[in-house]
Amino acid sequence: ISAGVGFFFAFVMLVLTSLQSKFSRFAPSSSEEFTVSNPALDPGLVCCGIVSAWTWSATLLQSSTVAYTLGVSGPWWYGAGGSIQVAMFGMVAAKVKMNANGAHTFLEIVKARFGTATHLLFTVYAFICILVVCGSLLLGGAATVNALTGMNTIAACFLLPIGIAVYVVFGGLRATFICDWTHTIILFIIIYIFLFRAFGTSPEIGSVPRMYELLVQAAVDTPVSGNENGSYLTLKSNQGLVFGAASLLSGFAGVFCDQGYWQRASNGHPSGTTKAYMLGGISWFAVPWAFGSCLGLSARALQTNPLFPTYPAPLSAEQTSAGLAAAAAASVLMGKGGAIALLLVVFMAVTSAASSELIAVSSIVIYRTYWRPQATGAEIVRVSHYFICIWAIWMGCWGTIVSCVPSESLCKFSPLTLMIGVVLSSAVIPIVLTVLWSKLTRAGVLCGSVIGACLGMLAWMIGSYSGTINITNLAEPYSAVCSGLTGVLTSGLITVFVSLMRPSKYDFAGTRAIALLDAPSGGMCETADIKGTVKDVHTLQGPIPKTANSVSDLEKLGPDLDTKSRVCISAEAVSELTPMIVPIPMFFSRYIFSERFFAFWVACSIVWVFLSGSFCIILPLWESRVEMTAIMSEGFMSLKNLVYSRSNK
Repeated sequence: ISAGVGFFFAFVMLVLTSLQSKFSRFAPSSSEEFTVSNPALDPGLVCCGIVSAWTWSATLLQSSTVAYTLGVSGPWWYGAGGSIQVAMFGMVAAKVKMNANGAHTFLEIVKARFGTATHLLFTVYAFICILVVCGSLLLGGAATVNALTGMNTIAACFLLPIGIAVYVVFGGLRATFICDWTHTIILFIIIYIFLFRAFGTSPEIGSVPRMYELLVQAAVDTPVSGNENGSYLTLKSNQGLVFGAASLLSGFAGVFCDQGYWQRASNGHPSGTTKAYMLGGISWFAVPWAFGSCLGLSARALQTNPLFPTYPAPLSAEQTSAGLAAAAAASVLMGKGGAIALLLVVFMAVTSAASSELIAVSSIVIYRTYWRPQATGAEIVRVSHYFICIWAIWMGCWGTIVSCVPSESLCKFSPLTLMIGVVLSSAVIPIVLTVLWSKLTRAGVLCGSVIGACLGMLAWMIGSYSGTINITNLAEPYSAVCSGLTGVLTSGLITVFVSLMRPSKYDFAGTRAIALLDAPSGGMCETADIKGTVKDVHTLQGPIPKTANSVSDLEKLGPDLDTKSRVCISAEAVSELTPMIVPIPMFFSRYIFSERFFAFWVACSIVWVFLSGSFCIILPLWESRVEMTAIMSEGFMSLKNLVYSRSNK
């Protein structure tokens, strides 16, 4: 089934690619189309792609696990810890469109500004990020497939990426966007089904009051350590607060070091890039909040139900660590149908996020940079195809290695996900300042990222020390917070301090001169300076289509360059609303939800997830209505002409 679904999408992409090549100017044989999807996408599809790419299997499984373990605070903190960065990335995306519009990767920007040494350092960071993400995806996906179907975990680790690689090779980045939209439809439909089943029609729960009653009893039977009165219905959760901080730090590293987000910053309309990221962050928040609250709380509430898989015992520490709370709840709520629905939605999450990582890893291959500087676009596409296949096989090997880690060494809260913050947090501020700050120097970037990483690792070990340092202690969220916070703060301070000792006066001319892969020799991509004027413009052969990032599009960023400040204000508002205004006062007030407030909480999650589904499903259709109508019209006319010519024969 795993391989079959991948090959099904490959067939769909082959058909869509043929239609696209025949009836539009786009073709994945072009390196620009393959790597950045000929940057002209509307905000709705970019938003959908962001939500899909950021919805890992861990998003669904881990948010349910923390709800099962901590109660209502878990999925809220999971969502808050992952949505803020996406919204704030809009500010960086706006600057990328202005100062490096021809760039396909953040590594190209680093290379153009700071040279080889810094480029190689951040290439290592980029590969580490993709490696950790791929491991997390396969670990959660394979564990769920094994639990629900009995399929061998190692077989799942290899079959999942192989099927994905096939359709990525066929369609490039545009394939991931189209499949992202398809996956997102399935994701939201299944979330809606689980919500209505748990809170509406299930004989085991069936209503909000019944869920509340069961959770109150669960607090009596199995109280939560560190929660107010051991309740699952409170945001006063010490473990939840630590988990939220760890998620926030790992989320920053996971977004700003992941090439997939930089590609999406390159393939949207300049006027809509920031909107796409703001919508993406707001929309994604609903996924872990609604899904985790539904299945995670259901698993805890149904723990004493005879239908519960481990009845009369709760889930073991090993089962909880593997993210099986969601599987247990789904099987009780909907029987085999629930197991199939969960398997499908986790498979969609794995394939969507993994396809994003595959196309990302193919774009950071340094083939042209160091081996063949004169390589053509067609040659780069061919090498990208090879590398996607190689990485898909390596993903299977890496997933197998991770899955063989002894279960007693794994701790709650998916340590592999939190490892992103431990390893990569020191790179976040140097990467952001590379795009935003003209005074940044190469010495500042190197010193900040390297020294910050060393201090972060040291803090990781100190934070985990409780008589001994072992894998279990290192995997605790508290250790991840110590490491991530130290890495972010020290790297930022060192980067700024060293840069200010001998500040640069960089005008971003070098990054604006980054050429398109398919451009003629010396050809550069059009960019705009911060005053809205156009510099260093060398158009490609032939007229630039209106839908591309042409001069008129980019000039909108000049007079609108308070876009940056508007995005900052919007991102700050989201940042304060999500983690501060709601949970912090309720944490310090030690408030335990009443039945009416719990009903309000559930209603808010349902409304939010319905709005998110509307943004991700309906908005791309509306934005693409003209193009879809044209393609369908052309296809109909071609079919009509074909039938007419055959009838004449």
